Amino acid sequence: MRAAAYGAVSGDSGLVPLTVARRAPKPDDVEIAIEFCGLCHSDVHATRGEWGGQAYPLVPGHEIVGTVSRTGSNVTGFAVGDRVGVGCMVDSCRECESCLDGLEQYCENGMTGTYGAKDRRNGDAITQGGYSSSIVVDRRYVLRVPESLDPAAVAPLLCAGVTTFSPLRHFDVEEGDVVGVVGLGGLGHMAVKLAKAMGAKVVVFTTSESKVAAALELGADEVVLSRDEAAMAAANRTIDLIIDTVAAPHDLNPLFRTLRVDGALFQLGLPSEAMPPVNPGALIRRRIAYAGSLIGGIAETQEMLDFCAEHGVVADIEMVAADQLNEAYDRMVAGDVKYRFVLDTSTLQAADQEADA
Repeated sequence: MRAAAYGAVSGDSGLVPLTVARRAPKPDDVEIAIEFCGLCHSDVHATRGEWGGQAYPLVPGHEIVGTVSRTGSNVTGFAVGDRVGVGCMVDSCRECESCLDGLEQYCENGMTGTYGAKDRRNGDAITQGGYSSSIVVDRRYVLRVPESLDPAAVAPLLCAGVTTFSPLRHFDVEEGDVVGVVGLGGLGHMAVKLAKAMGAKVVVFTTSESKVAAALELGADEVVLSRDEAAMAAANRTIDLIIDTVAAPHDLNPLFRTLRVDGALFQLGLPSEAMPPVNPGALIRRRIAYAGSLIGGIAETQEMLDFCAEHGVVADIEMVAADQLNEAYDRMVAGDVKYRFVLDTSTLQAADQEADA
């Protein structure tokens, strides 16, 4: 089967109209007609070859929402017309301890990414993502999208949403806890919304005065300008958990000083260059944990979607058409998005036909 798509044919080609092959559904597969796909900064890195060797052509996109168009003979729980989602992975080994514990994102044999990965059950094929009109995914990695939520605004939940939800759940955030959020981009704005929905007081740390009003509009209770030494000193020992979403090198030691005893800082942003060194004494003196976290397992992602439906939480988005994708990538790099771009895939075919003409 062929699907209209947008992708890169080299690291410097930009995104161009393509067609991609999709396998016919196997007994355990779900075929999805894609409606919306979120744009993630990792899509930019991958398509531009900034993360090392990459197989081209490459169709990015791992924040997929659509409707079921066909199911395999063994599939139960999904029916034609159901609204569903696919996140950052479409397979894993299903046999290791992590997979058996519902932590497929930590598969000890390597999860299969939604794009740019070898499809372990389809020969030598490379997975292709959601900037496409359709996709075929094993039922175990397909999620139910609650009907009460705007499907376009759900798409970023499948990466930015679960990436911030997972450490909040791991730390058992509840009413009365104080959660610090560092950075107010795609991840950060979801961290604010989710922590507030869990009943926490939310304090946003930012280097930019222009983000103060935006943070408060999202529901933050307080905003601390991290370059203001007096403000940082006043925040000393006031935070239980910090969600750090910044993907540029930055000094963590001042943030550690804002944590209470037994506090934790979860690093979600992945800088491309080395971070300033961490002072172990800052951790030791308050029994502070410095941890990382990677998306979430399938069950946890479903839990996140159901939680968002219960509390009316979705991403703040700007919709783009296929022929605006390259501009959107440049704007993401410049930080000019509030807070997540989402591709309307109904524009793919029109763009493809225009290119052919």
